[in-house]
Amino acid sequence: MHDLNKSARYLNSQEVYPCPICHVGEMSTMPMMEAMACEFCRHIFTADYENQQLQMADRQPPLMWRWDGKSWRERRLKDVELGWGYWLGAIALVVLPTILIGITVYARPPIPGSALSWFPVFWTGLTFCLHLGIIVWLIIEFLDFPLWAYLNRKLQSIWTRSS
Repeated sequence: MHDLNKSARYLNSQEVYPCPICHVGEMSTMPMMEAMACEFCRHIFTADYENQQLQMADRQPPLMWRWDGKSWRERRLKDVELGWGYWLGAIALVVLPTILIGITVYARPPIPGSALSWFPVFWTGLTFCLHLGIIVWLIIEFLDFPLWAYLNRKLQSIWTRSS
């Protein structure tokens, strides 16, 4: 077993733990099953109590965490390594289209003072923002973070505090 200090606790099936996905809900053992589930985001997990690890059961490839006695650590994908090639590709997807449009705007500038002279600069900025949005969306989907549920819960808590 891993060494845990006195204020820490071991991962076991009788306790309730914070959800490592949404960070809002709590997860506990499902009745008559050897799995755990979050009451907020509804994800299902399997626990390896001997190694103090948790694996997301309803996703392929599964996400894994290690319990350090107080919180979940080392979020990673089982058998998947995100190397520099993925990050280089993401940067290229954002930068290259923006540069191509920027070069076109530079090579063929609009007529100064014309009605749509602002449009090429706007189009270049929009290209950057939309391609960056694609990368952010892919990261959110890849990590399986329930963004809409999280924002809904936060807005509800803000709304109830102000009422």
